[in-house]
Amino acid sequence: MKKDNGSKLLCLICFILLVCFYVPGCTTSQAASSGQSQASLSGATGSAAETNAPVYHDFDDIPVPKELTIVKDRTVVVSSPGFISGNLALKGRVDPDSLFKFFSVYMEKDNWEVFSIIKAPEATIMVFQKAMRCAVITIREEQIFTYVEIGVAPTLKGASKNSSSDLSY
Repeated sequence: MKKDNGSKLLCLICFILLVCFYVPGCTTSQAASSGQSQASLSGATGSAAETNAPVYHDFDDIPVPKELTIVKDRTVVVSSPGFISGNLALKGRVDPDSLFKFFSVYMEKDNWEVFSIIKAPEATIMVFQKAMRCAVITIREEQIFTYVEIGVAPTLKGASKNSSSDLSY
């Protein structure tokens, strides 16, 4: 009889731990996709817009939700005179659909043009371009976190025009 009470207690503890880990992730996802967040994405003014304002890390024209943190061991950013390129890796407990909406709105506000979008069950890939560079944003949802990678590189037209090498594949 004591074994039954012990296993019930163990099941109860496991259930409580699962709820403790699951509920904070749900509240972040629900808050990110709520109407208040949508209002800030559409240009609402006031304190709600300020608290949901994007941040800029290594790239001064690529906005990032403040809920995402940098994954340092997967980030490589190279600065040269007049140009910054590389891969910025981020993670956070954010709904992938709200990230897609965020980047769709804010990249356009920073004068990026959508070049291509690929939505697959395992990832969403968004490709943006400007005159001399392109940005590829990959959004992947895993068990605990959603990962975002932002790759920025010069376009082939933006590469050195005096280069004698021919890029062919």
